[in-house]
Formats: sequence, structure tokens, C-alpha cells
Amino acid sequence: MRAHEGITAIEAGDWPRVIEVWEASVRATHHFLTEADIQHLKPFVRDGLTRLETLAGVRDGEGHVAGFIGVEGVKAEALFIHPAWRGQGIGRQLLTYAVETLGATEVDVNEQNDQAVGFYRRMGFEVIGRSAVDGMGLPFPLLHMRTDGKTRPAEGRER
Repeated sequence: MRAHEGITAIEAGDWPRVIEVWEASVRATHHFLTEADIQHLKPFVRDGLTRLETLAGVRDGEGHVAGFIGVEGVKAEALFIHPAWRGQGIGRQLLTYAVETLGATEVDVNEQNDQAVGFYRRMGFEVIGRSAVDGMGLPFPLLHMRTDGKTRPAEGRER
């Protein structure tokens, strides 16, 4: 099912690769997480992703998911790009799709993930609040960000 140019729905057969992309991306960008944190979060991530209203991805030349975005209502709940595909515009493409096609205008981002915070700022999101803990009550502060519904072209290298 083609959702948007180059973006397709995530299907049941994609789940192993989606979790692989999530884990590889987290290891490359979430340096504040320990190995135990990652292993603890993995089953919750899979469960949470399966419940999202929309989960869409960009695929490599062999049809494997290279990056994906999950949206629930007006909130982008997940955006992960495999490290081998970072800097190729996939994050920008997926976020633009989420904002302009799906109406996503909000995102929560780990405050300690400087690369993601910078990316969302370059894409036109602004910090509107902060939580000292994440959605599971763990001590990973979140920045609550919002955009006016129009993405900006990310300048420089995508993170």
C-alpha cells in the first residue's frame, strides 16, 4: 500500500526489521541509555508501535525498512532511522509526511538526545514544555514540542 511518494505502510512481516531499526537508531543516538535500559524498553516499544494509528516507513532498494514514523492523533510518537541511512533525508521526508499529510503537530523528544532536539527545531518545532520523566515514569526528561503545521527544510546534515 503506497501512502505517499516513497512512504509505505508497515506490515506484519516488517516487525523484526522495525525493531532492528529502532534498536540500531537508539544505540546511535540515545547515549544516555544503558544496555539494561534498552533491553527493558524493547518489549514496550514493540507493543506501543503495534497500537499506533499510523506506522509508515521508507524502504531501501531491497524493500527493507530504513526508517519509520508512528503517529497517533496530532502527535508523532516515534521517528527512527537506521544509522546506515541517516543523513539521506529520510527523517525529513517522514516528518514532513506526518505533519503535512497526517496532521501531526506535536512531538515529545528526549531532552538528552541533542541530535533529535536539533532536528525538530530545524524542522520548525518549538519547545512548549518539559517533563522530568518519560511516559513510563523513567528518569529521562522529555521536551514537548509543537509546530504550526508547516515543516521547514532541515538545514545541514539530518540527525
